[in-house]
Amino acid sequence: MKFVILVGMMGSGKSTVGRLLAEDLGVPFWDTDNLLAHKLGRPVNQLFHLYGEQAFRQHETNLLKSLERTEGVLATGGGIVIKPDNWVELRRLGTTVFLDVDPEIVKSRLANSKRKRPLLQVENWEDRFQDILDARRDLYLQADVHVMITSDEFSDVVKKIKDSVFTA
Repeated sequence: MKFVILVGMMGSGKSTVGRLLAEDLGVPFWDTDNLLAHKLGRPVNQLFHLYGEQAFRQHETNLLKSLERTEGVLATGGGIVIKPDNWVELRRLGTTVFLDVDPEIVKSRLANSKRKRPLLQVENWEDRFQDILDARRDLYLQADVHVMITSDEFSDVVKKIKDSVFTA
């Protein structure tokens, strides 16, 4: 097995599902946002404010290039799909899985954590969220596997991923 790489919108559950999937498979779990925060010594929202989105995206690319192809589950930041170079690295590392969550479920999750999300720190964050989703949806659909999620039952999501990735 190589990496199972989770992509999708902020709030889609990549980190939570990734931890559960890794535990279920008995493999390590990594999160690109956590790896970057550790490497650069600041939380992601501070990195965005200090360096701007473009510089943050370059740090994501550099991080992907530094990763070894190994067993594990990797949760990515929601915007990692924006740069074509990142897709080259994601494919080199493993199988990409798009967690396609009903937007209303994601909005309800983000309602309590939007202040931690640099791109949602605007007055009408729900419209901003929809604009970001509309701009990225086709990019997420480039993933090797597409998992539709209609509830907050994370154990069901883990099962769907395992069925899609490991029974092909």
